[in-house]
Amino acid sequence: MRASRLLSLLLLLQTRERMTARQLAAELEVSVRTVYRDVESLSAAGVPVYADRGPDGGYRLLNGYRTRLTGLTATEAESLTLSALPGPASQLGLGDVLAAELKLMAALPPDLRTRASRIRERFHLDAPGWFRTPDDVPHLHAIADAVWNQHRIEVLYRRWRRPQQVTRHLEPLGVVLKAGSWYLIARPAPSDPPDTTTADDGPDGTARDPRTYRVSRVLTLRALPGHFDRPHGFDLAAFWAAYAERFEADAYREHATVKLSPDGLTRSQILLPPTMARAALDTATPPGPDGWVHATLPIESVRHAHVEFLKLGADVEVIDPPHLRDMIAATARALAARYTRDQT
Repeated sequence: MRASRLLSLLLLLQTRERMTARQLAAELEVSVRTVYRDVESLSAAGVPVYADRGPDGGYRLLNGYRTRLTGLTATEAESLTLSALPGPASQLGLGDVLAAELKLMAALPPDLRTRASRIRERFHLDAPGWFRTPDDVPHLHAIADAVWNQHRIEVLYRRWRRPQQVTRHLEPLGVVLKAGSWYLIARPAPSDPPDTTTADDGPDGTARDPRTYRVSRVLTLRALPGHFDRPHGFDLAAFWAAYAERFEADAYREHATVKLSPDGLTRSQILLPPTMARAALDTATPPGPDGWVHATLPIESVRHAHVEFLKLGADVEVIDPPHLRDMIAATARALAARYTRDQT
């Protein structure tokens, strides 16, 4: 552990030229006193580390000194594919992103290293969505291990339909991070009896078609003996794109015709779900004399649309279906009655 930290400290100085003890401590997640001790150890080992004093001071290496210890370990090389997502990489058990990135940066010529550093300074990816707590995924590391090593797993899974808790024997094919939530793509193991009547998190397919499972709903997990062969030609990205399109189409099976004020059309892009917001723009008619437009929006259900359209207040009028119009009218009357009631 300490040897790895000393190497990381050395590579930090090589790639960033000068760093203070506090900056090094923050990068390495250790105390400043530990940095002092590590610098002394490097000096004792013959590494030319110098301390510049003053407000612009810090530790640096003798000009021209370069270490050749830039070979990547297998885990570090694997983690490089997730170097833009250090949090998710750590969740997956690929926690060597910093070491791998430092080794790669140290191996680059100075001009390319400067350009790579500039990209990191100017672009940052934050995967989770706004106003939500990330899923609790205690079994994600074990799932990632099963995906990587191609071994079967047994999971107790909680789903929406009854029976809510089911046991599944799975062959994990991949994991996907979508808007802060982790999903497992897996196909049923051949030891499981065919189950074509109850899909877990998506449309039904044949008995051994890959399916999607939300990792936060995995209650228990047990590794099973033996390995499996991945389906020939399976493309995780292509599967997920098709699944997402199919899921969205299945979720929004009904439609509502509405009128939107100019403000309502603008606010719909912020307040409504993306599928409904896109349809509001795509299907909007030319504005009438009052500036209002007609639009046809996909909805999950009348009850769901009732909640969504109330976000727009008086800037939306539901034309069809009649039941949805009646529900919103009833809510409006109830609100008016409550707010005009005498306060005593």
